[in-house]
Amino acid sequence: MEIGRLCMKLAGRDAGKVCVVVDQLDKHFVLIDGNVRRRKCNMLHLEPLPDTIKIKKNAAHSEVADEFKKLKLPVWHTKPKPKTEKLQPKRKIKKETKSEKSIAEKSKKETKSEKPKKEEKTEKKEEMKEAKVRKAKKE
Repeated sequence: MEIGRLCMKLAGRDAGKVCVVVDQLDKHFVLIDGNVRRRKCNMLHLEPLPDTIKIKKNAAHSEVADEFKKLKLPVWHTKPKPKTEKLQPKRKIKKETKSEKSIAEKSKKETKSEKPKKEEKTEKKEEMKEAKVRKAKKE
């Protein structure tokens, strides 16, 4: 397969479409463009046509498109992706150092000591029971 050879794609989702060989990559693969996506293709998936066009090695898609228009063949055009604003990354959580860890542990111990003790809890429960009994007597 020489550069500029028109071919018919036999396999893949571009099967049945006309393309042109833009570059010979190795013994079995070529770079194609035209009415297909510009990509590497196995030569076994191509049917060579008798026509050739004059393009240089690694020709740009615009050059290939111009040659296809001269032959009145359709050309594959990609739509550029719309530019979107990049989102700001979330604030990274920094790792605590040993001194910060010890400070955090101390503050946790302090909050635990502020919690009511068991005795206080039982006193509150008794007060609640007494209040319920008073309400029941009034009724």
